Amino acid sequence: MLHDTYQRTINYLRVSITDRCNLRCEYCRPKEGVSLKGHEDILSYEDILRVISAAVRMGLIKVRLTGGEPLLRRDFVDFVSRLAKIEGLQDISLTTNGILLENMAEAIYKAGLRRVNISLDSMNPDRYREITRGGDLKSVLRGIAAAEKAGFSPIKINVVAIKGFNDDEVLDFARLAANKPFQIRFIELMPISEVNTATQGCFLPMSVLRNKIMEHYQLEPLGKKKFISDGPAEIYRLSGGLGEIGFIHPVSSHFCATCNRLRLTADGKLRACLLRDEEIDLKKPLSASCDDDVLQDLISQAILLKPAHHDLDCTDRHLKKCHRDMSDIGG
Repeated sequence: MLHDTYQRTINYLRVSITDRCNLRCEYCRPKEGVSLKGHEDILSYEDILRVISAAVRMGLIKVRLTGGEPLLRRDFVDFVSRLAKIEGLQDISLTTNGILLENMAEAIYKAGLRRVNISLDSMNPDRYREITRGGDLKSVLRGIAAAEKAGFSPIKINVVAIKGFNDDEVLDFARLAANKPFQIRFIELMPISEVNTATQGCFLPMSVLRNKIMEHYQLEPLGKKKFISDGPAEIYRLSGGLGEIGFIHPVSSHFCATCNRLRLTADGKLRACLLRDEEIDLKKPLSASCDDDVLQDLISQAILLKPAHHDLDCTDRHLKKCHRDMSDIGG
């Protein structure tokens, strides 16, 4: 097993396979000035598989594929098939905006991917178009239906809570969890890079949403995680409903003490903390055909960079905490 200097077990790697996206969500990407990396600037699938294989031999058991939008990258299904063959890797999941999922869900499932998180910040078509700067809600809903038909379980719907924008839809999302076997996960808005200037004053603590839902539904806490992929979510079963509600509160209530993850950016930087800029470059040594001992040593160095906790709290949430945009780090 891998442990950091604070004796936390590190067994989870979030892998961004591209910084490109077909949406421009307001809290994720700046409206203008996005510098997209060329093919030569990002890790090849072969290099990504090398990193994951090396980490699995060290004790990693879970991988989440992110972006940008991972379904945009060519040959994604073949990559998943190769990833699923890595012995010792127990859980492979995907975070997607769902736009392309309708036509890919079945093939991805057959390739070996079983869990999917779909970002959906509003069920109002006009609001969805606004927050994503042009996204089509119907495409996402068809993607969710395709994922359900293909057999994905659990299907998790990620909702970034934004004060004054979608906080009046909380009960609509709760109703979705009551009627469908989905896990609706509300996530606190995090200040990342320059994009934060567009969302100042929009922070909404999870306690407000939880209390609002409890006025209409009985929430039964699930103390033990059912899936490796449940992560830091505080999960509740809706009494009498088919699904669950999750609350993720990185700002109002840190879960740093149980953080088990590393992040690999599309350009080959290994990050120990989302909100810290320290990185270990893996692309250069991979390009130089480093051996596995070197690669594992670099992974160990990254783990040693993990801080005890990030410094973000509700009193300074409008401060810029890292230089990269979320789409560049990997959502």
